[in-house]
Amino acid sequence: MKVLLANKFFFIKGGAETVYFQERDNLKRAGVEVVDFSMQHERNFPSDYADYFVSNVDYHQSGGALSRIKTAVRFIHNSEACQKLRALLEKERPDIVHFHNIYHQLTPALIKVARDFGCKTVLTAHDYKIMCPAYSMLRDGKVCEACVTGTVFNAFRYRCQEGSASKSLLLSLEAVWQHAVKNYHALDVIIAPSEFLGRKLQHSLPDARIEVIVNGMDDQQAGIDSTQDEGYLLYVGRLSKEKGVPTLAKAHELMNNRIPLKIVGQGPLYDEMVATYPRAEFLGYVQQGETLDALIKGARAVVLPSECYENCSMAILEAMSFARPVIGARIGGIPEQVRDGTEGILFEPGNAQALARALDTLAENPALAHEMGHNARQRLCQKYSLRHHMTALQDVYRGLLGAS
Repeated sequence: MKVLLANKFFFIKGGAETVYFQERDNLKRAGVEVVDFSMQHERNFPSDYADYFVSNVDYHQSGGALSRIKTAVRFIHNSEACQKLRALLEKERPDIVHFHNIYHQLTPALIKVARDFGCKTVLTAHDYKIMCPAYSMLRDGKVCEACVTGTVFNAFRYRCQEGSASKSLLLSLEAVWQHAVKNYHALDVIIAPSEFLGRKLQHSLPDARIEVIVNGMDDQQAGIDSTQDEGYLLYVGRLSKEKGVPTLAKAHELMNNRIPLKIVGQGPLYDEMVATYPRAEFLGYVQQGETLDALIKGARAVVLPSECYENCSMAILEAMSFARPVIGARIGGIPEQVRDGTEGILFEPGNAQALARALDTLAENPALAHEMGHNARQRLCQKYSLRHHMTALQDVYRGLLGAS
């Protein structure tokens, strides 16, 4: 079996890239031939296929009117990406092309290139882009489904992209184009990492084959010790309103217990939150590795206070892998990962009082936190292990090739 994996970033930029490289590495270990396709970038990892990577596209750069027009066209259909993919397909002739995060820089035009070449096509939906032109299904910091239940021009109407009419119009036009040319309809399978996202995708693409394959985490790590509780709460992620970090900081102020709160990450609210919430300890960006692992291992609980539709949170899986309970908002895919009262505690998103009560519960009951952490580790091994993820993915691959 030979599989071409396509993702616009060939370095760890976010959760999508974490999953992408997990799959890449484990497919290779399983004896699958893997071909890389991505975009050129100074942070890229080495690849034997780098000569086929697409020129770097930065949509944040400004330019003249003609430059902006060319950029807008490439935003919707990147002809260079299509040409380079065709050349790579001719050279390597993979059986399957598996797309990950390809929107905007590489563009979904690649899907039909692969299909027309005769490859089976798979796409993992790491976010809500297929339903929401602005990715997030948020408007003014709150969940929005206007483009799902109405027209995608709602993204332009409500200025969903940075409050900009021109940027939002481009997103709406791109969504109209994708609907017209039916690039997503050319996929053999769309993989959803949560049942929640799977339902949303099926609503937007009722004839598509949707397979739910949850994200995975290595459950073979040595030295897991669920007794390393150092008595603090931990948040790891972007510091922005939709992630619920202000609600978490307010809830921490409302707690009866004075347990410390450590906040790891950067984002637009960083400076404001540091100034506003002196009781919390802001650690800034911490690179994945031993330092971050030690912070997770030492936490009483990991908190995911999101006010947006999370998919299958890697932050939750990291907490589970180190036998940490999770206090999470009851939104999106979080309730699938964390069962209330078993692996952690769920609360109403945006409700600081409810979150404070949940935080107090585990702050005052280390034995309960230990029990929930043990349950979380078991749930990871039973449902969210990387072994299970790879088995399910390769079953999809084999099914596609068997059906050809």
